[in-house]
Amino acid sequence: MSSSALILLIAAAILHAVWNLITKQVNGKLAFFWLISLFSAIIYLPLLIFQLVSSPIQYTGSLFLFGIISALLHLFYFVALQLGYRKADLSVVYPVARGAGPVFSIIGAILIFAERPGIMAILGSLLIVCGVVLMTGLKIKKDVAILKGFYYGMLTGFLISTYTLWDKFAVVTHHVSAVFITFASIVLPLIVLLPIPIRRSEEVLLELKKHWKQGLAVAVFQPLSYLLVLIAMKTTPLSYVAPIRELSIVFAVFFGANLLKEKDSRKRIIAALIILTGISILAIA
Repeated sequence: MSSSALILLIAAAILHAVWNLITKQVNGKLAFFWLISLFSAIIYLPLLIFQLVSSPIQYTGSLFLFGIISALLHLFYFVALQLGYRKADLSVVYPVARGAGPVFSIIGAILIFAERPGIMAILGSLLIVCGVVLMTGLKIKKDVAILKGFYYGMLTGFLISTYTLWDKFAVVTHHVSAVFITFASIVLPLIVLLPIPIRRSEEVLLELKKHWKQGLAVAVFQPLSYLLVLIAMKTTPLSYVAPIRELSIVFAVFFGANLLKEKDSRKRIIAALIILTGISILAIA
């Protein structure tokens, strides 16, 4: 793997963990999500216009199909993630989701794109699974909150792998613009959730008043973190990109234990280090 791709993925991981921390702290509902989409559309529209001017895109039915399906998958992912955050701890939902995501992605990369990761890559993936089991498995039968976090994390991880595989197919195989794919995932929630500001304008205004700074931060960090991943994906196999971006797990567990004061921090930090070891093996495989 090139050093430039690794730097992009590390930066993406940090940004991803930060915006997840913010959304967990805000405990935002649909009104907050719609505001994020609005802010993101305003912020990233100039970038899209710049790309359209510098390298015009040929508009075809397949181009919009790639964008719409990608946006839908991202929308389902974000909804599942937010539901998980409202029902369980960040340091359970986030690591399970980000740990399961690369495992599903590697399986998909092997089956769909005929990638052939080596023994070291497989070992790294197994370590990630072990870290996830340690993170949640020891108390699943005793703690309903952890069980919910596990289920929502697995669902979110599956959706992560689904949109990752689809976006690789779009960006790498069909050369669809990474900026276009990213912007499509911004615009669709803005349109789908339009009834929220129309019917519940007071709730939107309240969210705007209370959390505009947090919404603005997420609006910048969320699309940017994935845009960096898409750029790295152009030159690096998915079976390596998907696991390495999960460095964000370690940052998220640190935030959950130290900033949110979530319980069982020692066990979760140990599990996160196991996951980090697996990711490190994948990075050098």
